[in-house]
Amino acid sequence: MAEILPLKAWRYNHSIDHRIEDLTSPLFDVVSAKQREALYQNAYNSIHLSVPRGDQPAEAAAELLQQWKEKGVLEQDPLPGIYVYYQYFKLSGSDKEYCRKGFICHIKAYDWNELVLLRHENTIPSAVNDRIDLLAKTELNSSATHGLYTDPEFILEKYMDESIKSPIYETEDYQGVRDVLAIIHDHDVIQLFMDVLSEKQVLLADGHHRYEGSLEYRKRMMAQNPAHTGYEAYNYHLMYLTNTEADDLRILPTHRVLEHIHMSDEEFLDRLSEYFIVTPKEDPFELNEVIVGKKWAFGLYLSGNAFKIRLKPEVHELINWNFPAEVKDLDLTVMHYFIFERILGVYREEQRNMQGLSYERNFTACISKVDSGAARLALITNDVSMEQVKRVCYSGAIMPQKSTFFYPKVICGFLFSSIKEDEFITAPAACL
Repeated sequence: MAEILPLKAWRYNHSIDHRIEDLTSPLFDVVSAKQREALYQNAYNSIHLSVPRGDQPAEAAAELLQQWKEKGVLEQDPLPGIYVYYQYFKLSGSDKEYCRKGFICHIKAYDWNELVLLRHENTIPSAVNDRIDLLAKTELNSSATHGLYTDPEFILEKYMDESIKSPIYETEDYQGVRDVLAIIHDHDVIQLFMDVLSEKQVLLADGHHRYEGSLEYRKRMMAQNPAHTGYEAYNYHLMYLTNTEADDLRILPTHRVLEHIHMSDEEFLDRLSEYFIVTPKEDPFELNEVIVGKKWAFGLYLSGNAFKIRLKPEVHELINWNFPAEVKDLDLTVMHYFIFERILGVYREEQRNMQGLSYERNFTACISKVDSGAARLALITNDVSMEQVKRVCYSGAIMPQKSTFFYPKVICGFLFSSIKEDEFITAPAACL
């Protein structure tokens, strides 16, 4: 099953006159334009490697990376390790503090058909191409994707708990989350981590575009290397791994916002009523509450008018997408099939690049975009459960794009992972 390896991470030189919180940044697919511009003002912020600017951004990042290495801005850790990463957080409306426990390592970039690493949602092609180019030019993973393994016995947690008592970083990030990083250097403990994961499949929780970038880069390099062994650095990817059995995995809903539709409000509502029970609501700010716990139910905010819509159960069997029942039962499958395909006429593959469709986690922002005229309508959805994600992954199928928002997000800047041959720990070396 999953082959993982320790790494010698590149990290900021502690002598740099900057606090670590001034050097971290949100992941490339969640950082806002306003956040980017603010972070770019710090010449050493990790945003310059993860979301580089310019006409040739990947080349610019590669050049800057080399400068940082030569000037000692970044230094490579002398010993290989497993990097323990804890995130302490609270959710809106609750005083309970959660702690998501995990660790960062290298993992082989398995092809999907090998059934070692399983995905659960579609990707957007343009974002994948961007990540491939950046990886090819820099040979650097600037941030870890998020993977899930299942261990009901919690074998590794006691070693992580011990390690986190001696953190190398502890800071609060842009989400209000407390991030703590530590390192395990003990060879026997590292071997235990490798052994435990060698018996597991891994579910890709977050970072499908970055992982597909690594996978496609590996395929390119394999094709160019007639002496390919499987041990080369290009075979591996940086991943943050957490246990599905922990009580601190949280998945938040991702709503859909449409700038325009090619029909009047009246026609759209009339078409909706063919498949949904449509109930007007007075207060749009209650739309996320009136659908909680209700299967195939959504909030609709259309041109300033609020509605609760719920699929008529008898029409569910009309879904003719070639998906297993685990996927057909999902709220987002219902939304994308009946609203986007049947009503708006945008077929499944076209939805991945649909013009004017955006994804918004913040419920209030959805309402604001419609009220301001920046969007015609917002579709509010419930969250997806961890059990649903597991069922979909194990079925071999995938969800619609942007189905899940695992919270909190991993941050960029604590460490970087090189896949240059002379900076990489190979599998044979890791087992010595």
